[in-house]
Amino acid sequence: QVQLVESGGGLVQDGGSLRLSCAASGRTLKSYAMGWFRQAPGKEREFVSAIKWSGGSIDNADSVKGRFTIARDNAKNTVYLQMNSLNPEDTAVYYCAARFQIGLSNNSYSESWYTYWGQGTQVTVSS
Repeated sequence: QVQLVESGGGLVQDGGSLRLSCAASGRTLKSYAMGWFRQAPGKEREFVSAIKWSGGSIDNADSVKGRFTIARDNAKNTVYLQMNSLNPEDTAVYYCAARFQIGLSNNSYSESWYTYWGQGTQVTVSS
């Protein structure tokens, strides 16, 4: 079992930045692909970004390319999401997810591909 806990969310102004963290316990994340998703009020949860175990392969949703950066520190069992140039459309609950697989696949964009989920952290961007 892997337990995931997100942190770093909060209220930020339009154009601001936040860095989310996802800390894992129970297992080392070294052999896990990791993903970030988000869910805005009244909308379905959507893919944001994913990273394979080594950090060498990264996928980002078109809506966040050039603004968000996913990274991982396997020694700290933590995955990060650096979010820059935030706008009100980025307001959502952000979730991290894990799958016991070292690489990514075409299914990495899908919620159902991931096995473990955190409880989420709220990000609110004010205009």
